[in-house]
Amino acid sequence: MLYALTALFILQLLGELLVQLLGLPLPGALAGMLLLLAALLAYGRIPQALESTAGSLLQNMMLLFIPAIAGVMLHFDRIAREWLPFLVAGIVGAAITLVVTAWTLRWLLRDSADARPREQEQAP
Repeated sequence: MLYALTALFILQLLGELLVQLLGLPLPGALAGMLLLLAALLAYGRIPQALESTAGSLLQNMMLLFIPAIAGVMLHFDRIAREWLPFLVAGIVGAAITLVVTAWTLRWLLRDSADARPREQEQAP
């Protein structure tokens, strides 16, 4: 678990450095996630330590949102003044997420359905 957390933190740090050095218009944590994705694609599989650590983090994800929620509450007066953009962004973001998730699931199910007949033909 220690190696997996260290790798995650190092990749986040590299992402932050990359964003700062190149002046990229995205969060450093996102750049670190993209670096993690590239490393996992290059490696070809997910290491067991990373898989179990990520599973533990995902099971307790709500705890990770507490600082962000507290930060939002510090700016509650601004949110009260500008509530419409927040509402529109939330609804549009949720709709986009729903559409992309449905499209991805449909695409994955289509690929798995296409692969099944070939597997059955090869069986003696």
